[in-house]
Amino acid sequence: MRILICDDDIYISSILQQYIQEFFSKNKLASPEILRYENGEALLSDTGEKDIVFLDIEMPGLSGIHTGRKLKQSNRNVIIFIITSYIEYLDEAMQFNVFRYISKPLDKKRVLRNLKDALLLYSSSVTKIPIETKDGIYIVHSSDIVYIESFGNKSAVHTTCNNYMSIYNLKYWIRKLDMPCFFTSHRSFIVNMEYVSNFSHTTISLCNGQSTAYIARRKYTQFKEAYFLYLESTR
Repeated sequence: MRILICDDDIYISSILQQYIQEFFSKNKLASPEILRYENGEALLSDTGEKDIVFLDIEMPGLSGIHTGRKLKQSNRNVIIFIITSYIEYLDEAMQFNVFRYISKPLDKKRVLRNLKDALLLYSSSVTKIPIETKDGIYIVHSSDIVYIESFGNKSAVHTTCNNYMSIYNLKYWIRKLDMPCFFTSHRSFIVNMEYVSNFSHTTISLCNGQSTAYIARRKYTQFKEAYFLYLESTR
């Protein structure tokens, strides 16, 4: 894992790095590679993976808003924290789906609490899932699974790129996809809430209406609550 900090305030970036290192050490987790940059141009010139980025808004040269947009264009799964005292930029930042907003001066407890949530999201986005079909085994990232549909003792796994007919039934996938973003909305459907566009009491629209899944009436309230919690966790 690589965590990048981009802030022209050296004191802020050094304190943030210290908090992150303490978190991993205290929780006995493998230490990530942590890099610090003072401007957006330097950050974007880094050719390595960018898993989690702490990004200041007001910097010399390329602003945090433009830097964040470019990061998302190159990797939609990058987890971006906005760190700033200027709340007037929040609306722009939310347009490229930042994960959380952290105000200055830094509150250590808030930073660590949000870092924990980010690591849970990161874990689900990088998890590789084997899909066994009659023709072979295909490996996909769990974050690329849009929904799974039951077909008797088999199931169709619909991803952002392809559809696969799995030899396993839906119960297998319920156990396999034990992650906050997946919800069993119906006895025949598991949906990834990342791709939910809208929903009614009976149907869920996915990928801006390109796909539809069913939702059991008795599960509507539970799904609605789970979906709102999911949205809150990704803001």
